Amino acid sequence: MSPLAYPSFDEQPLLSPAQIGRSATLALRDELVLSPKPGLVTLSNTGSHSDMDARTFMRSLLALRGYFVEIAHLGSELAPFTALERCGIKAEAQMLAATGGINTHRGAVFQLGLLCAAAGAASRAGVPITAARVRATLIEQWGAALRARAARPSALPGGIAARRLGLRSASEEAAAGFPVVFEVALPTLHAALARGLRPSLAQLDTLFHIIAVLDDSNLAHRGGAEGLAFAQRAARGFIAQGGAAVPDGLARALRIGKAFVARRLSPGGAADMLASSCWMMRLGAA
Repeated sequence: MSPLAYPSFDEQPLLSPAQIGRSATLALRDELVLSPKPGLVTLSNTGSHSDMDARTFMRSLLALRGYFVEIAHLGSELAPFTALERCGIKAEAQMLAATGGINTHRGAVFQLGLLCAAAGAASRAGVPITAARVRATLIEQWGAALRARAARPSALPGGIAARRLGLRSASEEAAAGFPVVFEVALPTLHAALARGLRPSLAQLDTLFHIIAVLDDSNLAHRGGAEGLAFAQRAARGFIAQGGAAVPDGLARALRIGKAFVARRLSPGGAADMLASSCWMMRLGAA
């Protein structure tokens, strides 16, 4: 399957853990190959990063392939949250071993892993899953555990920055059922494709819509409150001027990317949400 091809339920009505996990890996590849992306690694650019490139991300992707299948299987068994956590911790160790200690996909291990588990649980009914069903299943099965996790102080840089600035953390976003994914990103991606935008332009538009509203702890860690506000203003301006659909959209995205790099800003949280949206589209659930 092409990295930019999205199936419909007519093509794939029922989903196994293997299909759910494979779609997650391909969705992360969708995010990687998208270009331009402000401050983020692409196939030809390292963005605001000096310690990683596309090869680093591909090594990480290969290391995580089995993880997404495994956690989808755990979800299909309605495993407790502690089992999902152990699976994620093991996957993060595999990622770091593959990248020489570089954090390429820690956020995706958490976010996309949880969504794979929710899709696995939702598929138990033997009917095609939908985005709404995935979100409801996540909250129903593991919402209480995620709320408890969100109440614990994070020792990770992004979590520390979110707490210092009073932002909604990644754990809080998960406990709420990833509202930015389901209420902003997926509708934006779906509408852009319905208007006839090619997938790469639809994904770029979606990324900017996410940046505009997300309390991105990666941006907060790298640029503080000022850096986060700058990124959100830039994204809102890009959208207001027509986004990726207008003739100079890509040129403006490139200019914004240069401004991000000058400030060492990298919207990694937004990238994870874009990947989650691409995953949902690949499942035919949006």
